Amino acid sequence: MIILAVGIIISYLVGSIPTAYIFGKLLKGIDIRRHGSGNVGATNVFRVLGKVPGIIVLALDIYKGFWVVGIVSEVLGLILPWERVVLCVAVVLGHNYTLFLGFKGGKGVATSLGALIGLTLRIPSILPVLLLTLGAFLVVFVTSRIVSLSSIVAAICLPILMWLTPQPLEIRLLGLVFGLFVVYRHRPNIQRLRAGEEPRVPLFGKKK
Repeated sequence: MIILAVGIIISYLVGSIPTAYIFGKLLKGIDIRRHGSGNVGATNVFRVLGKVPGIIVLALDIYKGFWVVGIVSEVLGLILPWERVVLCVAVVLGHNYTLFLGFKGGKGVATSLGALIGLTLRIPSILPVLLLTLGAFLVVFVTSRIVSLSSIVAAICLPILMWLTPQPLEIRLLGLVFGLFVVYRHRPNIQRLRAGEEPRVPLFGKKK
């Protein structure tokens, strides 16, 4: 239990690293929470700082989840499915409620993705679910160009696919928790979507 507690603390702290905030300070000396959507996530970095910083922040947020589940769990010997699931939840909670920004953070999409990628290394049955969920995200994004809507649809698809495929119970419950996390964190976006005010991301060229 002591090792598990250490793993939870490490996972939470790693998840809490506010990459979007750090890049805003390093590149433009700004608090990204006061610009764009105000969210501390990769999408807002794309809007405020540009494509390259956005891609880097996205990759780092994904890697936070992957590193915890794919590497930290192995080093600490936390290799049972339920132990990995606990670390998954801890790292996403860290991202969503970062210790370093007054417990206000991102929406957990990228870090959840990284954690799921880490899980596929030991539980291959998750891979088809992950690919189908990413496919749903891409289809909605290409047709709507709305990141939040794409994330919400993917978050709904994830637990459904987890329960429709042969997965360990812990993994099915994780899919449900991750899906609820993402939808809950997108409450302001859902309000803007209902009002028709959610911004779209241009696929090519500059937004007019």
